[in-house]
Amino acid sequence: MDSDKQEQLEKLIRKNSKRVTDPADRQVDVLQDKQAAKLAAQSNCSLHDVYVAALGQDIWPYRYIRNRDILSREEQLKLADSRVAVVGSGGLGGTVILLLARIGVGYLTVVDHDVFDETNLNRQAVSTMSNIGDPKAEEARKMVEEFNPAVEVQSCPVRIDLATAPDILSNVDVVVDALDNVPDRLTLEEAARKLGIPFVHGALAGFDGQVMTVFPEDQGLKLLYGTDIPKGDPQRPEAVLGVPAITPSIVATLQVMEALKILLNRGKILRNRMLHIDLESGRFDVFKF
Repeated sequence: MDSDKQEQLEKLIRKNSKRVTDPADRQVDVLQDKQAAKLAAQSNCSLHDVYVAALGQDIWPYRYIRNRDILSREEQLKLADSRVAVVGSGGLGGTVILLLARIGVGYLTVVDHDVFDETNLNRQAVSTMSNIGDPKAEEARKMVEEFNPAVEVQSCPVRIDLATAPDILSNVDVVVDALDNVPDRLTLEEAARKLGIPFVHGALAGFDGQVMTVFPEDQGLKLLYGTDIPKGDPQRPEAVLGVPAITPSIVATLQVMEALKILLNRGKILRNRMLHIDLESGRFDVFKF
């Protein structure tokens, strides 16, 4: 956007913003979604551009007003400019995508070659009765567009491998592993390593789950799985123990928190540590490597 157009947009934002009282009884300048959408159309720009221009003037998109006390304006702007790839948009990935979009990560790449079926309805956040048989990646893009059109989503209905990864992942800041088998996870981790991108691993089976973050220089998943992994093993834990809705929800939430910590450079990342969750016994244990 050129400087004249940017200046005009900022002027329109100031004119159309309003002062509200937040839940803690403080005065805040906000821009409501309907006004933001009108300004985007009037200025021939994206809603994402309008949100960023508003935050640049300390005018909060109204949808993010409940983020203010945990995220600074600068951090909300940082998220708006961040790019995250979610590989897999099923049980883990669907929730990861929705949470990243709701908190305001500006650019998402969703990778999944699969389509929805009835067995997904018990747990997958994007799965509905009406999209059975439809591509998961594209349905995730449509769902994000429904509740936060300021997030720009690229859907990639392909199976990622070392050959396709550079084109898909080359400009992202974080890769989230939402896959359902170890061989594909190891391939994705290797692709992220070669591209120098942090990788957030998550896995689950039954009421157990695990989360770990891997930076390119770390040993990573071989600490958990070794290197001699049979392909297409039908006895993988997820297949044997099942995937109830509760477990992917909490594992995905923890993966999103890891991604936020990386993007915002805050908090203690689960690096060279694996968080194991046993929901049935109420235990959260950290294993250090």
